[in-house]
Amino acid sequence: MEPVRVRTLTDQEGRRLQQIVRRGSTSSVRYHHAITLLASAGGNRVPVIAQRVAADEGIVRDLVHRFNEIGLVCPDPKTVS
Repeated sequence: MEPVRVRTLTDQEGRRLQQIVRRGSTSSVRYHHAITLLASAGGNRVPVIAQRVAADEGIVRDLVHRFNEIGLVCPDPKTVS
C-alpha cells in the first residue's frame, strides 16, 4: 500500500501554510492542520506526523486526503466535520 501524503504543494499553498505556522493563527486547529500538511509535504509518514502533532493517525490521513481533494480550504476548521 502506498503511503498517504499530500500532493505537491503549489507555491501559493506552501507560502500560505508557512504563513499560518510562522504567524500563528487565532485557531489552534488551523495551525495544527498547517503543521500536519507541511510535515506530509516534507516527506514525513502518517505515524510520525500523528505522534508529532498528538493526533490520531486516522485524523491525519483524513486531513491529507481532504487536502488532496479540495486544497487549502481544508485547513479552515469550519470545513472539518
